[in-house]
Amino acid sequence: MNGQAADVEVSTMGREPARAYLDVRDLTVEFSTEDGVVRAVDGVSYTVERGKTLAVVGESGSGKSVTSNAVMGLLNPKQATITGQALLDGEDLISATPERVRALRGSEMAMIFQDPLSSLHPFYTIGKQLVEAVQAKKSVDKKAARARSLEMLDRVGIPNAAARIDEYPHQLSGGMRQRVMIAMALINDPAMLIADEPTTALDVTVQAQIIRLMRDLQDEFGTAIVLITHDLGVVADMADDVIVMYGGRAVERGTSEDIYYRSEMPYTWGLMSSVPRMDLGEAERLIPIPGTPPSLIDMPPGCVFRPRCTYHHHVPGNLCDTTRPDLLPVVDGHDVRCHIPTTERKALAAELFAEIRGTGGQA
Repeated sequence: MNGQAADVEVSTMGREPARAYLDVRDLTVEFSTEDGVVRAVDGVSYTVERGKTLAVVGESGSGKSVTSNAVMGLLNPKQATITGQALLDGEDLISATPERVRALRGSEMAMIFQDPLSSLHPFYTIGKQLVEAVQAKKSVDKKAARARSLEMLDRVGIPNAAARIDEYPHQLSGGMRQRVMIAMALINDPAMLIADEPTTALDVTVQAQIIRLMRDLQDEFGTAIVLITHDLGVVADMADDVIVMYGGRAVERGTSEDIYYRSEMPYTWGLMSSVPRMDLGEAERLIPIPGTPPSLIDMPPGCVFRPRCTYHHHVPGNLCDTTRPDLLPVVDGHDVRCHIPTTERKALAAELFAEIRGTGGQA
């Protein structure tokens, strides 16, 4: 079985859903540049159900945002070559016409972007922008659209919404702008929401408020959420399932419990070891992952994580240098891409997590 086939076949995330609302299958995205072809996403597959949250984690440049931009139809087809499928309630977004994807965007699927200040238009009040978002998808007059906008601002926790609705983005705090972006994304009741680093650059108190807000709205609307983040603390608070990406590929996939307590891929271990812990003394330092992410133009021929992996000596021969590992199931719903023999990999994982638990730290 090759790596791409494995990605397609193992995609149920360990449950028996009636049907995943979003089902991404063997998605590949390539960009042609003067220096060569950049394969930003390489055969990624995942599913997410209504009322559930899938977290996509990894370092910058791992392909997280490009994957979701491809799903949302936000990549320029003149610059990007996209293959695979992204089934939204059974309808393939990749093969759909741009007009059809635009029709679905906002009504059936929506996206919260990382920087609300650059996503909101600085020349228009937030009310005007919300009203426009309603009228773009529904045949209602301006009065009804404004009433709906006020309702959503109240629902996302904007204080004194009747006055704030006529303010400009720069008059709001970062947390308030992010709430406006959430209101805009949910104003037409989409069934699927992609949140791209929704708590970046917010202080921890506001982060907690935004996470709580998204959970509450998900409970109310039954929204399927794809959460793109590098913050494993946010993942612990929100995610049902997690996919770990590195070098444009999925390297581990499973439930949040699988990833936090039973992960078996060295890159995932590196992410866990670099999480700040309250129990560490001042003299103790975090353990960073050595090296830097690979160039997407000049990828290693074997395991893409091999140049940074401190566990490759557990693999016999030079398999890590020559052969791409498949994404294979450990148990139902938990998949790992690694050449380390299963028994030895489990022993290493047990040792790592015993050390974390033994010092009182939590992943």
